Amino acid sequence: MRTDIEERACDLALYIIEHQATVRTAAKQFGISKSTVHKDLSQRLPAFNKPLYLQVKAVLEVNKAERHIRGGIATRKKYKGD
Repeated sequence: MRTDIEERACDLALYIIEHQATVRTAAKQFGISKSTVHKDLSQRLPAFNKPLYLQVKAVLEVNKAERHIRGGIATRKKYKGD
């Protein structure tokens, strides 16, 4: 079972890096919860694949820095009807 979790964490990390995806997008793609994605990437992945963790961490930090902008765009679309 442990290898399945490690494999899932690696697959999630690769997906996020390749697609510059958010945690929410990755969770939908893999059919798991956002908290599971976050736990896999922030706690489990560094234990067995530090270089991959550092790459995915960079993508997630960019996403975190931009999330307020995405929220504003979504709100504008909601009220403008676009």
